[in-house]
Amino acid sequence: MLRLSDVTYLVRDHDEAITFFVDALGFALREDETNAAGRRRVVVGPADGGTGLVLALAGAPGAPGSGASGAADVVGRQAGGKVAFFLETDDFAAQHARMVAAGVRFREEPRYEEYGTVAVFEDLYGMPWDLIEPPAQG
Repeated sequence: MLRLSDVTYLVRDHDEAITFFVDALGFALREDETNAAGRRRVVVGPADGGTGLVLALAGAPGAPGSGASGAADVVGRQAGGKVAFFLETDDFAAQHARMVAAGVRFREEPRYEEYGTVAVFEDLYGMPWDLIEPPAQG
């Protein structure tokens, strides 16, 4: 069996990212540890499990984008302007309303497609995500 446990997600600040993912998206803070060398490992993800996001500081030693070109340039553009993350729910209306109330910016009104109800929203850095509810299985 193979499964994708975690993926790296570049951020400018751990605490602002935790606030967004936990308070606005409803994720759980799965890990927040600082090792003896001072390196902080933060992992957030859906409360019910699944793939988590390792919140890595852009420009931190060993982090992607830590070269001289300016790591801050890649934050929010990690997928070249494309949707890279698809947040699936079984209650689109409730999640959409909760996220709007939490200040999440949606780029469009919800729309109904063959593959489900979907709307594109932005994370705290402006990167697009899909909120999607697949059609009910008959």
